[in-house]
Amino acid sequence: MTLLLSRFTVGRSRLGGLHRLYASKSRAPHPNSVPLERAIEILKAYDVGQPKQTVELHVQCEPEKGQPPIRGSCILPRAYRQRVRVLVFAEGEQAKEARAAGADIVGGAELVEKVRDDKVKFDKCLSTPGMLPKVARIARLLGPKGLMPTVNKGTVSENIAEIVKYAKNAQDFRADKKNIVHTGVAKVGFETAEIMDNIRTIMNSIRANAKGSKKKFIARVDISSTRGPGIQVHDA
Repeated sequence: MTLLLSRFTVGRSRLGGLHRLYASKSRAPHPNSVPLERAIEILKAYDVGQPKQTVELHVQCEPEKGQPPIRGSCILPRAYRQRVRVLVFAEGEQAKEARAAGADIVGGAELVEKVRDDKVKFDKCLSTPGMLPKVARIARLLGPKGLMPTVNKGTVSENIAEIVKYAKNAQDFRADKKNIVHTGVAKVGFETAEIMDNIRTIMNSIRANAKGSKKKFIARVDISSTRGPGIQVHDA
């Protein structure tokens, strides 16, 4: 059995010879594509005894000309990440509010220097408007990593406590240069219904990026696990 691949193929699995695959630009459902629920059941069977393996979602988008960058965030019905380190650029009372809301790293100009020198590790980056001019000095460092705070992404706000709480629980995603979104969505050990709910929540958020038709915006959807096969689904 041959499936269209966009990145790489591994040997046939013990589950009916399924190949690992990721999204490609083929719009028509592959003859071997399956319903989302069935795809999840296959992954669970493949990774039996490994409940901590991550379920991954791979979505090939076909944006219209002039489409803004495909990215976003959403709150999953069931969070799967154990810990997200949130860094906040803030001073004074806003710094206190950020810490109280659960921010892991908070600071002003001195923190900008630490980030520039790669002395701190973090997963998400937020800022108050007042700190943004100083943070702009390291935009070339943060930007390529998708970490530069911006008003458009909702990562710059006077209400720093609110965006800290959101960042601690939100699932972020962004498309690569080929307009493919790769993101983790759940753990294999979750209930099938929980995995489906998480996937549909992210899919709705991805479709919200569409400049035109939301139906035509998604060309193909695959799910996989960290070590398992890639499976094309036709109803995500």
